[in-house]
Amino acid sequence: MPRKISNAALIALVLLASPAMAKKKKPAPDAFAATSPLPAPAPQANGAIFQANAYAPLTSGTKASMVGDILTIVLTERMTASKSNSASTERGGDIGLSPPATGPLSIFTPGDINMGGDQSFKGKGETAQANSLSGDITVTIAAVYPNGTMLVKGEKRITLNRGDELVQISGLVRAADIGVDNRIASTKVADATIAYTGKGEIARASKQGWLQKFFSIISPF
Repeated sequence: MPRKISNAALIALVLLASPAMAKKKKPAPDAFAATSPLPAPAPQANGAIFQANAYAPLTSGTKASMVGDILTIVLTERMTASKSNSASTERGGDIGLSPPATGPLSIFTPGDINMGGDQSFKGKGETAQANSLSGDITVTIAAVYPNGTMLVKGEKRITLNRGDELVQISGLVRAADIGVDNRIASTKVADATIAYTGKGEIARASKQGWLQKFFSIISPF
């Protein structure tokens, strides 16, 4: 005889098979790790006073420009979006026939064959969203490309009383956008990836439970 599957086992199977309940792919642990400076090249025994591998122009000052150098990104992210639309239609029609006064159709009155119809539709939608992120995060230069563009990445971990906060960022910056104090606004970081996440009691309390997520997915309402 076929064995019966309990309700709990059925719910567990649905949760495991549901693609909407699958966890998001997390980045590699070293995706935002700090980059160490490159080892200094061995000195050339050519007897010259000027060495090209140790040259730094006076105009560059102390700006970060080499792999492993440190710079600070000022988070000034502000995004707002809004959208609204509306539609309205209306339609109406009437038809009426007058039956003959004599003959078999005279049994009908004009009110018996009058028809009319009305149709109307109104729709409206509106959405709005606003995000803001401010603060500072110090990163390191991970790579320097031939055109002078630099890849930067880094993260900041903050352990609080009731949880942990993690800020991660990576992207491309230009040397010309870096200030004399080695600071650059996040709005000038190209291909930026900024993640602000947390875990702990506060983060868990602000999320739906696994069973509530399941019923939210299958609910037709």
